[in-house]
Amino acid sequence: MKKSRKGGVLAQSGVACAFILNFFVNLQRAHGTLQFPTDLEKPPIITDQSPETLIVYSSDDVNVKCEAMGNPKPEFRWTKDGHFFDISAEPRLQMSSDSGTFSMITSGNGVGGIKHYQGKYRCYAANTLGTAISTEITLIAESPPKWQKEVIVPVEEEEGESVVLPCNPPNSTAPPIIHWMGENLRHINENERVTQSRDGNLYFSNVVESDSRDDYICHAQFIGARTIVQKEAIQLKVNPTNSVRNRKPHFLVPKGEKSSYLALRGHTLELECIVEGLPTPTMQWVWKDGEMSKERMIQEKYNKQLSIKNITEADDGEYQCIATNIEGTVKHTYTVTVEAAPYWIKKPLSGIYGPGENVGLDCVAEGTPKPQIIWKINGYPIKDIDPDKKRTVKEKSLILYSVAPGDTAVYQCEATNKHGTILSNAYVYVIKLPPQILTPDAKTYVVAEEMTVNLDCEAFGSPRPIISWRLEGNGEGHIMASAHYKILPNGSLQISNASIEDSGLYKCSANNTEDESSISATVIVRSKTVIIERPQDLKVKVGGRVQFNCIAKFDPEFDSQQIIWKWNGQKIMESPFDDKYEIDDNLLIVNNAETKDQGIYTCMAVTGLDYDEAKGSLVVMDRPEPPTKLELSDEQARSVTLSWSPSKDNNSPIKEYLIEFQDPFAPSVHHELKKVDGKTTVAKLDLAGFVEYYFRVVAVNEVGSSIPSSLTDPYKTDKAAPDRNPNGVKGEGTEPYNMVIQWKPIKNLEWNAPDFRYKVSWRQRKDMDHDWHHIYTGESHYTVTNTSVFTAYEIRVQSVNEMGEGPEPRTYIGYSGEDYPEKAPENIGIILLNGSEVKVTWMPVPPESIRGHLLGYKIRCQRKHHLPGEPHRKQIVVDVQGNKNHAIVSGLDPFTDYELDLRVFNKKGGGPVSEAKDFKSAEGVPGPPAFLHIESPSESVINLHWQPPAKPNGILLGYRLQYQQFNESTNGLLEDHLIEDGNLMNYTLPEMDPKSIYRFYLRALTSVGEGPPIVREGATVIEGALPTLENISTFAGKTYANVTWETREGYRNVEFQIHYLNKNVKEAMKILEKVNSTQSFLQIKDLEPGTMYRILFVVKNRTIDVPFWETEIQTNGPALSEIHGGFATQGWFIGLISAIVLLLLILLLICFIKRNKGGKYSVKDKEDAHVDSEARPMKDETFGEYRSLESDNEEKQYTGSQPSLNGDIKALGSDDSLADYGGSVDVQFNEDGSFIGQYSGKKEPNIIGGHDSSGATSPVNPNGIIPPPVMVALE
Repeated sequence: MKKSRKGGVLAQSGVACAFILNFFVNLQRAHGTLQFPTDLEKPPIITDQSPETLIVYSSDDVNVKCEAMGNPKPEFRWTKDGHFFDISAEPRLQMSSDSGTFSMITSGNGVGGIKHYQGKYRCYAANTLGTAISTEITLIAESPPKWQKEVIVPVEEEEGESVVLPCNPPNSTAPPIIHWMGENLRHINENERVTQSRDGNLYFSNVVESDSRDDYICHAQFIGARTIVQKEAIQLKVNPTNSVRNRKPHFLVPKGEKSSYLALRGHTLELECIVEGLPTPTMQWVWKDGEMSKERMIQEKYNKQLSIKNITEADDGEYQCIATNIEGTVKHTYTVTVEAAPYWIKKPLSGIYGPGENVGLDCVAEGTPKPQIIWKINGYPIKDIDPDKKRTVKEKSLILYSVAPGDTAVYQCEATNKHGTILSNAYVYVIKLPPQILTPDAKTYVVAEEMTVNLDCEAFGSPRPIISWRLEGNGEGHIMASAHYKILPNGSLQISNASIEDSGLYKCSANNTEDESSISATVIVRSKTVIIERPQDLKVKVGGRVQFNCIAKFDPEFDSQQIIWKWNGQKIMESPFDDKYEIDDNLLIVNNAETKDQGIYTCMAVTGLDYDEAKGSLVVMDRPEPPTKLELSDEQARSVTLSWSPSKDNNSPIKEYLIEFQDPFAPSVHHELKKVDGKTTVAKLDLAGFVEYYFRVVAVNEVGSSIPSSLTDPYKTDKAAPDRNPNGVKGEGTEPYNMVIQWKPIKNLEWNAPDFRYKVSWRQRKDMDHDWHHIYTGESHYTVTNTSVFTAYEIRVQSVNEMGEGPEPRTYIGYSGEDYPEKAPENIGIILLNGSEVKVTWMPVPPESIRGHLLGYKIRCQRKHHLPGEPHRKQIVVDVQGNKNHAIVSGLDPFTDYELDLRVFNKKGGGPVSEAKDFKSAEGVPGPPAFLHIESPSESVINLHWQPPAKPNGILLGYRLQYQQFNESTNGLLEDHLIEDGNLMNYTLPEMDPKSIYRFYLRALTSVGEGPPIVREGATVIEGALPTLENISTFAGKTYANVTWETREGYRNVEFQIHYLNKNVKEAMKILEKVNSTQSFLQIKDLEPGTMYRILFVVKNRTIDVPFWETEIQTNGPALSEIHGGFATQGWFIGLISAIVLLLLILLLICFIKRNKGGKYSVKDKEDAHVDSEARPMKDETFGEYRSLESDNEEKQYTGSQPSLNGDIKALGSDDSLADYGGSVDVQFNEDGSFIGQYSGKKEPNIIGGHDSSGATSPVNPNGIIPPPVMVALE
């Protein structure tokens, strides 16, 4: 939004049209110049000119450039050597029509014509507002460079002498670039001996025979003349000599010990020192006044040249070059003085001013010597212009007071010293202009918190407009009260450390004496991006996997937000060819870590406005490097000291060192000799005798072991008697009348001498006065025979070699072989603890009857009777370790008859079995009832039927029945009924809610307490009950089928579902919506014509679907396969099927014939072979067989088991029958197809009357008679 408070000012201004047409042209201050809107008068500005020194040759076309801009278009004139120079009066000169550039045609005129125009030129560009001038341009004319004729004298020297090959190129204002080359134009190689100097000469510190050649040619390249000239070839011949003598260094360049050098600030200073001597001297540089900068002070040409780039006054001082060889040292000192041509500190700036303003032009220049400042107006020195009270020069400023349009001019500041002159133009333009804001209105600035934003408000006007800012809605005052607001010199408002509160609409106003203008700008401050979970500093073993996490919080308004990962500053990118890095949102995974993966990992959360970053480090730990520098010291007969130097630990401290030695008998095998702490690098090693040792050391850290170090030199020890006797000596019998003495053999590295063997000694322990028996053997065992049963012996094993016996051996106790115990335990007592545990006590057998080491007792507890369905009687065996006289037997069935016996056992086996002890276990809580069936004869009565528990675990005293109403959200109160009759198996509940579902809990009771319940759910119309539908009929159309039925009284308002299946394709059953039994009709739509469908009526139970009626129908019309002419009707297909059927019949006939030819076998044997492993008699080698004639007979009764009528006979009928539908559900029908069975979630188990009974009454058949299998036919 821009406003003007003086409606007619712009129209009255002489430049109104220019401002309107160029309203959005930017005003820029750059290098002391201003760019105005198009068509506004502008003072002249020099935009381009030729360099201050211009060297031309007779073959060149000369252009002296001077270009300027301004409005009106500037007019140009030149001065030469301070006097007016009329270009138009010179026939050989021509000035450009649109600039001050003039050209000179020199081709074919020779250098004489050019030299006529040598001199110092200055360009003047003027229009009605002032005159701008260029710096002086010095024009120098030269002839093309040529080498003067000279006589080249061959150079001949003896080997080892110094040689200088002169170049002496032609003189030129611009020095040439020198190249020494041979005839093949290949450069002469410089080295420590051979150097090309800055003066162009080629210096040899000392010559060798290979330096001899006759084509040393100096080439001078003149860049400005685009010319290369070459000197005549110089021949160098080096004569070999046998009397070469070394000599001290001597300077060839520069001469003497000291020299001075003047350098100009900003230039590159090159100092050189070239010496001769033998052997070739080396060179180094020293700055005596400070430390040399590696970035700016560079030693080149094998340290013979020192280049100081961009030299400043601070580089003043003494620089010393020092040349050294074995014969001595020489030094040369350069005293460097740095002066400076004038250079700008502050240039005067151009400006537009309103009448009456005071103007100050600053001009600050420095240099050595200090430059002189001269002010000019429109190219004329102020001293040559009439004095004016409104104009004064104070120190480094020109001040104009109360300027008027007549003061509009171009002012020049010129600074001069002996090294040069610099000049700067600056105009003062005095004019009245209303303010115009060049920045577009209604800009929007979006920044993040804590950022700095500049709101642009670039204004143009004269007098210079005053800029003010305010935040809308912040009162009428300005916003400068806050410290983080700042108005910049160009009018922009800078908001530093922005916050959310800085968001809003800002208004910028530009005011001067002529008018006012304003614009608005919107600032939106977003929440800054912050990393809230930073990557951690991690360590990982080499080859491992490491994960960096980085979670950032972004402003939700940011469209662009991403996480970028960097490693050591380089962006990490996933590669389809390498799985080194995995990047997943906020996660970076580094796989198969290597040492090179170490470094700093940076997570950058980046938006379009800001970013935050956090860093974590990764240290990759690897196995250490192998130790080095292994040394042996302090060598003794049986010891030596080993030391080594540690190597890199690869980021994991070394924990220990393993000292190993090479096996003399298997060089590829190494044995660990000693282990020392990781901080130790020396170890004293105790050694075996008669061994040649090669040592190595392995370093170990957390990651693993280093590769072994290299082997030491060999170290051999002397022979000695054995140092130790074998360990692990023991004596045990394998038979009752022997004893085997065994021990761990001593490794051959510990034999200490040849002829190593063992001395074995033994004697009975009770005959301590008898002599020892001795034998010598090289084996690690010896068998003593003809011993008594289980007798104690003292035994010894001693090491022996040709140098003697080892230490005195230790005496061990061994025993001859054991035999079976002779007696059984007696006085067995049984204490009933509970229904599943008893405590057994006995009198221990006499120790002498054990005939071996007592290992313990075995208790066997076996049921006295079989349970139906079990192949053998349940048996419990308890091992009692040690010499005890009581134990607890657990895992008994409550209220069951058992028999118990026990025997003692040793390592040989078990002794005789004790006399059996009979007992009956205590009562326990009963198991759950075998099943619970729910019937509902009416809408308010429920009948419950059940069978007693399969495991009553005692005498049943009654039942506890509990029930409650329930639904998906709440449960009703629990009703409790105690049934004090253990023989009762049904119960009736009247006055039940016909709309509720009930949950029933039934528990059996014994004298011990209640057992776990059986839980069932039901209702007055039993959940999942099958409705009885009558007169079900179907009618099939072409694409639909109608199903009708009648509902029997009492089964109305029962919901069920209709499922149907296309039998021609493999697909899942389709399910229609729920159907109410009362509606009596349903149409199945969208069927395929000529297709067979299977239809089922299904009741939805809580867990499964229960089908209760099924039929098949076929829709009318031709099938789709017939319409499309399926391949099944093709003759080739029918023939193929016929051939396959015939082949199958032939194979079946062959199988039948072979089967009838098979051998006969005993049915009983085959049945015995299939007895389950659990039914086989238990055999325990250490306990003996617990079998009797009675138990054998009992087992035989169960050897051939009859198939179960409930589970072993497969249900009859097709795979499409209802038996496969709805899981393991038994469904029974009457002959008329009505449902007579009851639905249950699982099959009822066989009902057993008690643990010791032979059978039980069936809950379905009270007489216990098992009915034969029934074929169920469904219509």
